Amino acid sequence: MKTYKHLWEQFISPENFELAAKNAIKHKKSKQAVKNFLKNKDAWLHKLRTQVITGNFKTSKYQTFTIYEPKKRVIYKLPLYPDHILQHALINVLGPIWQRGFIQDSYACIPGRGLHRASQRTMDFVRRNKYVLQCDIKKFYPSINHDIMMKIIAHKIHDRRILKVLNEIVRSVGGNTNLPIGNLTSQWMGNVYMNQLDMFIKQELHWADYIRYCDDFCLYSNKKSELKRVAKIIKLFINQNLELVFSKSDIRQTKQGVCFIGYRHFKKFILLKKRTAKKIKTRIKNIFIYNDFCKRTTGQIAAVFGWVKWACCFNYRNSLMMILSKTLTLATNSN
Repeated sequence: MKTYKHLWEQFISPENFELAAKNAIKHKKSKQAVKNFLKNKDAWLHKLRTQVITGNFKTSKYQTFTIYEPKKRVIYKLPLYPDHILQHALINVLGPIWQRGFIQDSYACIPGRGLHRASQRTMDFVRRNKYVLQCDIKKFYPSINHDIMMKIIAHKIHDRRILKVLNEIVRSVGGNTNLPIGNLTSQWMGNVYMNQLDMFIKQELHWADYIRYCDDFCLYSNKKSELKRVAKIIKLFINQNLELVFSKSDIRQTKQGVCFIGYRHFKKFILLKKRTAKKIKTRIKNIFIYNDFCKRTTGQIAAVFGWVKWACCFNYRNSLMMILSKTLTLATNSN
């Protein structure tokens, strides 16, 4: 396995922090925090680089709030400066290294992949297999162990100063577990953590038809007994090596439809899950209540219809158009 020792100069370069700032403020230039940062960008970036170089960088205090869709989760929020910019600077360097180590059928938070490619790959597996083992992890991000996380990272990244910065971020929330949902680094590190399972399933179990999206993953087979056997092995592996536990581990026939990443996959067509359809309608109804009509609003609408277009739901799309039209009319009249 290739290791990486000399990353510090690349990470700390002015060019990397310029790029990090550009990525961090993308699509956010109307926000007041971004406007304040841009007024004196060069000075702020110089100060941040100095803090990092001298070892004085500390993660800012988190603000937290709770969301309840699709399930209750605590979201952690950090300011644009210095935290978002620093995390982008890290991922500029580490992201390509980590991505090269991911299996092809891992799709969450990886540039060039995403939901729709995962859905297409799921259809491949559904069409050639009779059974599916569907699993997900109980309270995944809050359960990630800091010591195990850093050990996994240090197995490939041998730059001591980079590891010190990563260690500060990983442990910034306190306690022995939890990668804060909301951090850019947490998205990538979650994949790095679960990549241990991916490699075990691919290299040790030699399982071909396997797919993962964050902490949701599926194994496919034409033999139900094989899936029962491998479920026990995987449960033991994640317990002993990652200190994680299943919240779900079910074996079903693929002809019943495989619910994964918001869709229900059959051999010949794809439907939206009922919960997904309900959530989309709610989002459309609320979109003008919480936002003025602007580029951000049109982007949200485009994202909704981009999601829907991959499923067989002609009548549902028409109903969304009617809701959107009524909502836009009410919003316009109220103004």
